[in-house]
Amino acid sequence: MGFLLGLVVTMGCMLGGFAALGGHLIVLWQPWEFVIILGSALGTFIVANPTKVILDTGKSIAQAVLDRVPKRRDYLDVLGLLHALLREIRSKARNEVELHIDAPSESAIFNAFPGVLKNQEMTAFICDYCRLYIIGNVRTFEIENLMDEEISSIKYDRLKPYHALSAVGDGLPALGIVAAVLGVIKAMGALDQSPELLGGLIGAAMVGTFAGIFVSYGIVTPLAFKVKVARTKECHVYLIVKQTLLAFMNGALPQVAIEHGRKSIPSHDRPSIDEVESEAMNGAAKGAA
Repeated sequence: MGFLLGLVVTMGCMLGGFAALGGHLIVLWQPWEFVIILGSALGTFIVANPTKVILDTGKSIAQAVLDRVPKRRDYLDVLGLLHALLREIRSKARNEVELHIDAPSESAIFNAFPGVLKNQEMTAFICDYCRLYIIGNVRTFEIENLMDEEISSIKYDRLKPYHALSAVGDGLPALGIVAAVLGVIKAMGALDQSPELLGGLIGAAMVGTFAGIFVSYGIVTPLAFKVKVARTKECHVYLIVKQTLLAFMNGALPQVAIEHGRKSIPSHDRPSIDEVESEAMNGAAKGAA
């Protein structure tokens, strides 16, 4: 909603200010200028990106606009799952723990936290490193390096839509100039016409420059940044899992390990110790049930 509200404020101030200066809003309605600019931008976007990135960009835009980012509830679910799983690893035999890790969809612990389970990539991340730990002879610094590499790869893939949108935003002012030049070329063919007609054609051409710059800096670039923020928050959950598992691998108790994860949550979203403890107890009860 924040993006839509900001767009309304931007459009209202821009168009309202133009009208207050005595401008006629109808002059800005040049649909073919917008077709040239937006169509060219869409075409170059399709040329520059593989199909997977194009589809993911649409998904990321919806995610950013609708603010579908990890919230406090999501952090609590992850910490609760980790606490229950680490308690299981600490207290049960290896073959019993492997039942949870090898088939998380059938695990009582994972099914107690469906929000985490439906994220297949996150579930695989947790299971893979827990599996490495229970195999034995694990060297924590090697696991940490491996986690860093995987998180870096995940972040790189998640931010591809941001880079794609940023490239489009950077190119839109130039495409606006292209549309303006085409408009000027059209106006040059009407030099023998009346000044009123010629002035209208030149004004229409200038709308292309305006539209390219405004769409770039007023819509696409802010939207790209919002996508980056949303995807970065999504990737940050992996850091929480990393800190928790590393603390446990270094000998911390499960309740201490999840405190390491809790401390890595941004302060404005960070749940309290009591909330995490309550969630951990509920998770343990659900897993036992």
